[in-house]
Amino acid sequence: MGPLGKIALGAVVVGAGTLAYGTLIERNWFTLRRYDVPLLAPEAEPLRVLHVSDLHLTPKQRRKQRWVRELAGLDPDLVVVTGDNMAHPDAVPGVLAAYEPLLELPGAFVFGSNDYSGPVLKNPFGYFREDRDYEHGVELPFEDLRTAFLDAGWVDLNNKRATLKAGGRVVDLAGVDDPHIDLDAYPAGPADPTAAVRIALSHAPEPRVLDAFTEDGFELLLAGHTHGGQVRVPGVGALVTNCGLDRKLARGLHRWDRAWLHVSAGLGTHPTAPVRFACRPEATLLTLIPR
Repeated sequence: MGPLGKIALGAVVVGAGTLAYGTLIERNWFTLRRYDVPLLAPEAEPLRVLHVSDLHLTPKQRRKQRWVRELAGLDPDLVVVTGDNMAHPDAVPGVLAAYEPLLELPGAFVFGSNDYSGPVLKNPFGYFREDRDYEHGVELPFEDLRTAFLDAGWVDLNNKRATLKAGGRVVDLAGVDDPHIDLDAYPAGPADPTAAVRIALSHAPEPRVLDAFTEDGFELLLAGHTHGGQVRVPGVGALVTNCGLDRKLARGLHRWDRAWLHVSAGLGTHPTAPVRFACRPEATLLTLIPR
């Protein structure tokens, strides 16, 4: 074999190994991230917010279900779910099994596009096209999931506002349905200045929605959708966010004008692209502390 043949063979071996790692190992290598967020009044007790997003659960993903259940051991004061829970018409029982111990805690949720319709085979390079049309798959039982969340006492924030008590304090909340498929209808109005903290939710972190939240005085903005880029290049980061958000903000905690923005890289992948690289699936514990 000549030098060029050896180079080509080496490239094939490295590519196959990378794909195998991303498909078999990293996409199942769940991790918990932790951030301290300085938002509370001086001398206030910390408030723990568990942010979960993008499970994309199918019925046989038992390992993921068990890992999510164990998050209840963190003893969060508030659970926030920012959508894309399902990836199969029969996923609701598995989603509820995963969240079961968390449903006993104060919680709030919004839906993402993949709570409404199932996966469709896509060309992954299509994510680089801003003008591509969204393709709807089979309808998913989102109303069954909504009813289960509401029956557990969680707050539905799809184009709604609410207040709840978490950690003995009043939390002011707002949210929108998924702006990625133009379901958002932001319930505008100033945030409650007397609340201990003001939190806003959106599945997709579209800048126009984040700006509206910030204008109304919400201090912590929570979103998912991006998968952190899903495949990241070391030294470069995310190649795409699948929305209007800058690639540098594809995951993690960042400033957004006067607010803090946390974008979860999520716990799942689209079933037709089951790979992650340099972007482990994650949930996040945000500990709100005094400013």
